[in-house]
Amino acid sequence: MNRLRLPLKMVALAAALVAGPAFATNGYFPHGYGIRAKGMGGASVAMTGDSMGGANNPATMVWVGSRLDAGIELFSPQRDAERSGAGFPTLNGSVDSDSKYFLVPELGYNRMLNNDLSVGVTVYGNGGMNTDYPEGNFNCGGGAANMLCGTGGLGVDLMQLVVAPTVSYKINSSHSVGASLLLGYQQFKAKGLQAFDNAPGFPPFTGAPGSVTNNGYSRSHGFGIRLGYYGRLTDMLSIGAAYAPKMNMSRFKEYAGLFADNGDFDIPAHFAVGLSFMPMPAVTVALDYQRIKYSGVGSVGNASSVPLPLGAPGGPGFGWRDIDVLKLGVQWRVDSAWTLRAGLNRGQNPVTSENVTFNILAPGVMKQHYTGGFTWAMSPTDELSASLMIAPRQSVSGPSMFNAVMGAGAGGNETVRMRQYSLGAAWSRKF
Repeated sequence: MNRLRLPLKMVALAAALVAGPAFATNGYFPHGYGIRAKGMGGASVAMTGDSMGGANNPATMVWVGSRLDAGIELFSPQRDAERSGAGFPTLNGSVDSDSKYFLVPELGYNRMLNNDLSVGVTVYGNGGMNTDYPEGNFNCGGGAANMLCGTGGLGVDLMQLVVAPTVSYKINSSHSVGASLLLGYQQFKAKGLQAFDNAPGFPPFTGAPGSVTNNGYSRSHGFGIRLGYYGRLTDMLSIGAAYAPKMNMSRFKEYAGLFADNGDFDIPAHFAVGLSFMPMPAVTVALDYQRIKYSGVGSVGNASSVPLPLGAPGGPGFGWRDIDVLKLGVQWRVDSAWTLRAGLNRGQNPVTSENVTFNILAPGVMKQHYTGGFTWAMSPTDELSASLMIAPRQSVSGPSMFNAVMGAGAGGNETVRMRQYSLGAAWSRKF
């Protein structure tokens, strides 16, 4: 029991830290989990380098030995939105999100019970629907307003935390399976959306007025599971697969008039398959394919033009489509102390042009991420790893929703843009 006391304290601390803003790049999923994977474009399903398997592939944990991995990442998303060509010129303008720098922690722990069985825990977060726009110089006919015709600042803040206790078992010397119980917590708040809360001069957008905006944080809980398989087919080739069905979360009661299905906001189903190949003893090439099924969550996947009130069963959402993500990474073990990494993460943009207005709040438009990293073995038991990610600017443009509210051409066209950078470091100890 004493051997577990420190890891349990670390889990509690990491959960408290992750329960702030966490941000992401493949929609609102990050490009990878774990500093090592992030240096390889997120490729991880067939890799066995750390104890982040609860987020990647539970079956890999039994191959990593007893260890602790604790890391933190400085993440910088640069986001802005613009409206032009509006028939009402006071609706035109641009605004930048003020929130640009965030610390995102991570934690993994694994304990070998015997040569074929391990137990551990991974703590990780999702997010990305996080914006904070100042009011700007907009006027919707009733005085100063923000870009979506509300008052004061405009934005949303979504955080999803998952604590993943994990069991991993070797079937034989080449194959393993694993399972993680996913214990989910999420919080959300919105501000500046008064125009969608049945405000005077606007249509009755919501069926639950008073539950749309400026209600502080709303909190939600739920659970799910992740299943994994890992196989060493030869000394040079390994494969892996992992699947997590949709996590059912309790509703955001304070925002039952904003999100479809009375405030429901589940975590979407997703799966990944991957392989790692060693063309030479010191070099590993890893390739993952991931599918994220945003359309299975109504508040995210339903089109914003659905002819129903906000918050209604089957009501409007952000219009995100399902996306495919390819993650390619290369790892070179230079010598006994140094390992270098590089990677490319290429994903689809879930945001479509016909849903651009709602996605001013959540511009998850990124496609390409270029990554690099290293691990330095400081001693036989301690390692230091680092990663860097650069994602070039991406944008989506489309007709404003206000064209349907104020008349054809009245709202013009809108554009959302984002670029990203991140720098992370992790310390690892083998036991």
